[in-house]
Amino acid sequence: MVQGIAILGSTGSIGRQTLEIIDQFPDRLKAVSLVGGENVQLLAEQVRKYQPIMAVIAKGELLPELKKLVGETKTILLGGETSIAEAITLTEVTTVVAAISGAAGLKPTLQAIAHGKDIALANKESLVTAGHLVMKTVQEKKVKLLPVDSEHSAIFQCLGNQSKFLDGIILTGSGGPFRGWNKKQLVNVTPEMALKHPNWSMGSKITIDSATLINKGLEVIEAHWLFGVPYDKIEVVIHPQSIIHSMVRFYDGSVLAQMGYPDMRLPILYALTWPERWMTNWKKLDFYNIAKLTFEKPDYDAFPGLKLAYEVGITGGSGPAIFNAANEKAVELFLQRKIKFTQIVELIDLCLQNFSIISNPSLEEILELDQLARKMVDNIVRADYFNKA
Repeated sequence: MVQGIAILGSTGSIGRQTLEIIDQFPDRLKAVSLVGGENVQLLAEQVRKYQPIMAVIAKGELLPELKKLVGETKTILLGGETSIAEAITLTEVTTVVAAISGAAGLKPTLQAIAHGKDIALANKESLVTAGHLVMKTVQEKKVKLLPVDSEHSAIFQCLGNQSKFLDGIILTGSGGPFRGWNKKQLVNVTPEMALKHPNWSMGSKITIDSATLINKGLEVIEAHWLFGVPYDKIEVVIHPQSIIHSMVRFYDGSVLAQMGYPDMRLPILYALTWPERWMTNWKKLDFYNIAKLTFEKPDYDAFPGLKLAYEVGITGGSGPAIFNAANEKAVELFLQRKIKFTQIVELIDLCLQNFSIISNPSLEEILELDQLARKMVDNIVRADYFNKA
């Protein structure tokens, strides 16, 4: 039986690698629908190659250009965010790869779950901003939600059917390009410097998040919701080689680790094929060529975003949604050279201080707070706050 795949974010890093996997298993996986953001040229190429039933360009004004670039086709071409629901609810779709970057992925991910689709989750922000809503809907609809993040995939693989014996989670992280730097050194970091991740090839937003360690903070919140583990049982360990993708500790003291070279195709494939493991020709781990594996404590002073993520996660409610929105906007401003690297976390903290926390926010409240937090970050910067402070 061919598995029908819908890819939310087909033109992004995870989306492109998902299509590479489909290329390797054309008799078992089929790209049924593709959703792209604004890279109309690449989406058109994907439509011509994979001939999906439906393709959506989220930036609706680009639909005429998409139709022109694709030419004659049987694929239904649609534009605008409201059309995304049509692409993910097709009867031929069995699994949705949720890979739209940022909070924009929340609503379509919830729509896919509500329609009974299994989810390969690469959009951690869905759980960060609305974990209580996502997990409740997953349980109600009895769908599979399998993590694509390498760390959470590692935890899932190590846990197996022994979650009742879980004593804690150890999330590993490379430390990013500025591991070992102090706060003074980080002030002069440029976007070019921050975009040079030592181990992983990712999109620009997640690469900046990895440089600030905020990505690791988002993963802590995601792990809390995915595995039902309290925050004091989730530990972050810096592991520069990125060979161990994460670990779990059981009540008897045993620690299990999942290992492999940094390659996002592995967790993507596992999310699509679980509980099976399909044969690949990818590079296998060679222990003779691994010089050493090292581990360090995170530097919370130089990278306060990680500590702040723990705090908002513990507080819960609408805090993580505000944290996430403020971070997304601050990263955007940093990439535009409007703020300094170290001001990303300062902006998030300032934003959090200006909102009251809603203990059990609805989807509408989360989406509204997302927009308000972004506007607040913009206003703080426009008011020239950092030069006046």
